[in-house]
Formats: sequence, structure tokens, C-alpha cells
Amino acid sequence: MRQLFFRRWYVFLLSTALLVGLPVGQASAQAMQEPAPEGAAEVRASDPYEGWNRKVFRFNETLDRWVLKPVAQTYRTVTPNIIDRGITNFFNNLQEIRNLANSLLQLKGESAVVAAGRFTYNTVFGLAGFFDVATAFELPERPEDFGQTLGYWGAGSGPYLMLPLLGPSSPRHFGGMVTDIVVLPSAWDAVESPTDLYARGVQIVDKRADLIPAESFISGDTYIFVRNAFLQRREYLIKDGEMVEDPFSSGNDEDLMLEDF
Repeated sequence: MRQLFFRRWYVFLLSTALLVGLPVGQASAQAMQEPAPEGAAEVRASDPYEGWNRKVFRFNETLDRWVLKPVAQTYRTVTPNIIDRGITNFFNNLQEIRNLANSLLQLKGESAVVAAGRFTYNTVFGLAGFFDVATAFELPERPEDFGQTLGYWGAGSGPYLMLPLLGPSSPRHFGGMVTDIVVLPSAWDAVESPTDLYARGVQIVDKRADLIPAESFISGDTYIFVRNAFLQRREYLIKDGEMVEDPFSSGNDEDLMLEDF
């Protein structure tokens, strides 16, 4: 048990070095430029450390520009679409164990059944998850993580944080991410180190490559765009799809609605 605990921490710490810039593209990919309706729930996070956060954001962007993005662009060029989609499906399928565990912790029986069904169908009939057959069986993914679990039970988000390498976060989100990796059961347990580290690297490069087209969504102040997209996305997930208003938007900024994907 102790060996498993430290192995997870080892993989977590090393794999974060490959996460540079990923949250920037991810936030833009999940943002849709549509106004939030009146009466929608408000995101109650704040950004008291904006000066420091912007410095970290520039650091992450620089490393992404010179390290991760070039690798992702090469990967996108040489990988056939069907292989690229299959790799994405494979890694998404591994997340279903996390979705199942957190659905149970949030007392969401239906979501737990969906997660278990998706993992079973995709593993058995989808060649270990290479094909997403569960969606064809009308079992769309319902992402759940421990940060959402904390929010479900009333834990506050805390201030907005831009973390070196890890990107947009908050105390609740970061604590949930660490818990998911270190404590909760995962399909990654079946993968032995150092193979798991290599697999994490492929997962991150694949994700970054998939997000390259979404960079065209970014407009205006990139830092504010990413911050708004992240905060709304997290609140959207915690409230199971309820749309939220952006407290940081001004008369010159467009509101964002984040869709589940």
C-alpha cells in the first residue's frame, strides 16, 4: 500500500512537467461564445493574486510555445485521424473509474451506473477503449472528479490560482486533483512504472494536439479568457450543466457558456 502511494506521487510529480500550456488550450476548447441567461448561478471565485498569476501564466505560455506545442504539432501531423481518435478514446476510458468513484461519493446512482456501463462496454466491445461504443449505446460520458465532489458537499472554491506547469486551478480543484491521483482507485493501477509515466506523456501530448484547433477561440486578454473559461467550466461541472454568469466580464467582454464535451 505504501509503495503504491509513493508510486502515484512519483508519477504525478513527473507527469506535471508535461502539462505545460495544456490548460490554456483546454479552457478555450471548452468555451462557447454565447451569453449566459439571466438568473443563472454566479461563479463566486475571486482573483486576489492576479499579479502573481499573470507572471506564472506567462511562464507556462513560454514553455508551451517552445516545448509542448511543437511536440503536439508533430504528433498531429504524423498520426492518422483514426489512431488519434482511438488514443483519445483509450485514455478517456481510463477516467471512467474516477468518474464511478466520485459519482458514488456524490450519491449519484445514475451517473455511477453510466460510468460503470461505459467502462464495461468500451473495454469489452471497444478494444480496451480504443473505440467509444458506449456513446452509441446512449451512454455519454459524465465527467466527475474529487474537486466536483468537494463542491457537491459544499466546499468553497477558494481564490483563483495559476499554478506553474499545472495551469488554472483553485485550492478545491488542486486538492481534488491530488486526491484523484493519489487516493482514489484508478485504471492506471494496472500499469506499472515506468510504463505509466510514458503512457501519461502520450496522453498529455495527444490531448494538447487535439486542442490546437481550439486556439482560434481565444480573443482579447488571453489570461482573462482562460480564467473565465476555467471558472465557468468548473462551476458548470459541479452544478451538472447549470449555466453560470461570469463575474469578471465587463461591458467589453463577451460572456462565456461552457458546454460539456
